[in-house]
Amino acid sequence: MKTLRLILGDQLNIQHSWYASVSESNVYCMFEMRQETDYVKHHIQKVVGFFAAMRDFSEQLKSRGHKVIYLTLEDSNNNQNLEDNLKNIIASHEIESFEYQSPDEYRLDAQLKSICNTLSISFKEFDSEHFYTKRNELALFYEGKKQFLMERFYRYMRKKHHILMNGEQPEGGEWNYDKSNRNKWKGSPEVPPFLDFKNPVSNILNTINTSGIETIGRFDFTTFSYPINREQSLQQLDYFNQNLLIHFGDYQDALHNNEVYLFHSRLSFAMNLKLISPKEIVDAVMAHYRTNDNEISISQVEGFIRQVIGWREYMRGMYWAQMPEYKSLNTLDNHHKIPDFFWTGDTKMNCLSKTINNSLDNAYAHHIQRLMITGNYLLLTQTNPDEVDDWYLGIYIDALEWVQLPNTRGMSQFADGGLIATKPYVSSGSYINKMSNYCSDCKYNVKDRLGENACPFNSLYWNFLDDKRTQLANNFRMKMMYSVLNKFSNDELIAMKLRASQIIETPERF
Repeated sequence: MKTLRLILGDQLNIQHSWYASVSESNVYCMFEMRQETDYVKHHIQKVVGFFAAMRDFSEQLKSRGHKVIYLTLEDSNNNQNLEDNLKNIIASHEIESFEYQSPDEYRLDAQLKSICNTLSISFKEFDSEHFYTKRNELALFYEGKKQFLMERFYRYMRKKHHILMNGEQPEGGEWNYDKSNRNKWKGSPEVPPFLDFKNPVSNILNTINTSGIETIGRFDFTTFSYPINREQSLQQLDYFNQNLLIHFGDYQDALHNNEVYLFHSRLSFAMNLKLISPKEIVDAVMAHYRTNDNEISISQVEGFIRQVIGWREYMRGMYWAQMPEYKSLNTLDNHHKIPDFFWTGDTKMNCLSKTINNSLDNAYAHHIQRLMITGNYLLLTQTNPDEVDDWYLGIYIDALEWVQLPNTRGMSQFADGGLIATKPYVSSGSYINKMSNYCSDCKYNVKDRLGENACPFNSLYWNFLDDKRTQLANNFRMKMMYSVLNKFSNDELIAMKLRASQIIETPERF
């Protein structure tokens, strides 16, 4: 029986059981499609990276003897959407059955189910063989519970997979070393240069430009620095272990004017395309730690492990437990437009300028920049979460909806009313000053709430708390801040709200 097997752009797992043997009856197909480049405006480096990795993967399969139909963006047989491409191949190649791996995005899952229901041939769905968990595992874990606290799920994952455990107890005596992961980086220890793979992508850039795809961000090179295949991903993992892990935990929340990556791994793009699995990464990190535990503290390792087996798997589980309703949640009723400077980086606020320009230049920002700089500002200015989602999904090279949406709409924007976060992650300028050197080079004074030179985050913060009293005043984690707010004089509160409204209504001035 001649079988067509679909490989999506984020299913580049060469270790998948599909490829264990070569069969003349199996035909694999991969498509570069406007359906995927245009559903949101993506960073130019993100489109380049996906196409480069997909083309490399196709060549790997061919070199192993597999039959592959690969439609580039400019191929005359490419109809630029999944349904037409599949049905044309099924008809023209006399396909008798269709197989695909479970998509990680709800829209593609729904689209493939719809396509299969119209086929006159048999079809079958396979697991992608990537994640630690099944789609519904988190939903089953929290069944009957009113709260979905990540920490409980993280401990369950640690126990189930025997990671950093002494029997039933956490290794080192603590489940979580988050308090040790909040150091401010002040120029030392030295940050190693990032590993640049210099993958040639001139042809892909030409294709994108001639096809008229609208992108965001900047790309002034003809080579692509991130891993685009399994071999490079393993090199990136080894580089992280040998050079960065030793200081990762200490500075994973740190922010700095002159540093883009600090001690972060740069593995998220490769992992989200399934070039390398989370288990491989965790196993390698643990093996390196075991042979170097006299040099590397447990807090460095646990901080990284928590991101992979805790946060990443948790976000995926929450996504599938809450979709499709989750995508439209807006419990704080925020409706302002995202400022234009999020597409240019042209703002006088140094923290935002640095973070946005880094994002435009590198298609990258680490989790605290996303949460407490850009996300913090967008929530304080009460921006429509639909617009926030589109920006985050488009601008970051590792952004796929299953991981981006719960991080943005839930953790960052509190639009889900607290399903993921127990309180809104908002702050005045004091937190930014504590974690970074951004404020030292800023036009605005981080200590002032009022006046032309006052940090905009300060008035925005207190205005936000006042505007959202109905939704947030009874939140037990917000009570202390509301007690502070209630001590302001009426005149001072009015003045702060007036300045906040000016920032929100005319963001280009700031």
